[in-house]
Amino acid sequence: MDINTQFTDLRLHGMHRRWQALTETRQHLDLSLSDGLELLLGAEAEDRDNRRFQRLAKNARFRYQASIEELHMDASKGMDKALISRLATGDYLRRGESLLITGATGCGKSFLASALGNRACMQGYKVAYFNLQKLLIKIKMARLEGTTLKFFEKLAKTDLLILDDFGLTTFGQQHCLDLMELTEDRHARRATIIASQLPVASWYDLFAEETIADAILDRLIHTSHRVELTGESLRKKL
Repeated sequence: MDINTQFTDLRLHGMHRRWQALTETRQHLDLSLSDGLELLLGAEAEDRDNRRFQRLAKNARFRYQASIEELHMDASKGMDKALISRLATGDYLRRGESLLITGATGCGKSFLASALGNRACMQGYKVAYFNLQKLLIKIKMARLEGTTLKFFEKLAKTDLLILDDFGLTTFGQQHCLDLMELTEDRHARRATIIASQLPVASWYDLFAEETIADAILDRLIHTSHRVELTGESLRKKL
């Protein structure tokens, strides 16, 4: 059995591609055993990281395939470069903190949320991106199918939950209870990003139950990071 076949059988795809490149250019003849192994192992690690990112990003179902590097860091539009840089390190993910992104339609809320979500995937975190109305419908369907507990457990274990289009409609009693459970499961344990057209000061009026509104907003607002966007899209003009 030759080397190429063994790479394939062992599913060492990164090492296989690097080995092919080295042999095609005859570079392998000039490498010591330790140098060659270092190159091959590095190629395999990079390949596995890339494949993990692709899998995590696909499962997250982002609205945009955005990246931090594509953001236009314009302070006049509400972009705090220092804050975005801190968020990009992933420290808020490890701390289980929230980020609230607000601004008018078209100013780049979803693009920013997608960019941070993609960065989280690159760092190896599991991310889920939802339009909030569609998520509430999924929870309703899970309740009808008797799988609510399983669905909530899956959401609770997700490292970063992104809720887009928060506040397009008011929340009825059951929606309030569902959001309360989501918030309680994630508070200080897992990170959450919420994007909304409404300013945070208006969120209280969305809830039918005042006591639940107090509980949810208390957990979300007082320990959260804030980005308040203005103007046009954050995407850099090419």
